[in-house]
Amino acid sequence: MALTAGVNGLVAENEDFAKFVTESLGRHLKGDWGDVCVEDKKANDEAVKAGDRMLSAYNDDRFPKNGNATIWIITEGDRSVTTVLFPDEY
Repeated sequence: MALTAGVNGLVAENEDFAKFVTESLGRHLKGDWGDVCVEDKKANDEAVKAGDRMLSAYNDDRFPKNGNATIWIITEGDRSVTTVLFPDEY
């Protein structure tokens, strides 16, 4: 798993945010895609079977960053890396 600079910085300074990231990663690994639309959930379900890229989004208003309390978790199609990032770091 990889964390972007922004996520890593907040994980280091905020234990509750670190727990949120860990819980969100667990959800992602179980196929709970979080706060994405129905079409994206279906696409992720298909991506699991086809070996394509998956993107989950999780929101927690306790951790706003620039007015955005959402993290994304992206797993590459070849499953080589899963990255946790803020949307503005994409």
